[in-house]
Amino acid sequence: MSDAQTLLQKIQALPPERLSEVEDFVDFLAAKTRREAALDRLLAIAPALEAVGIPPMTEEEIQAEVDAVRAARRARSGSADRS
Repeated sequence: MSDAQTLLQKIQALPPERLSEVEDFVDFLAAKTRREAALDRLLAIAPALEAVGIPPMTEEEIQAEVDAVRAARRARSGSADRS
């Protein structure tokens, strides 16, 4: 029996009220995997950027980008709530 089959059997044996917890954890792991892959892609291009003379971002520039993405995400989720 494969690991996936064993896992499915364990999930099926859980009481229904626990299934949402399993789903939340799987969603968390999927998001973590996506973030790690994005970071790997970013780090992979860093040497090419350096080679063409693009200076690295300052901590302030990075924070500004993070803040902008978070604000855009909040705006999108806020507009979805009003729909």
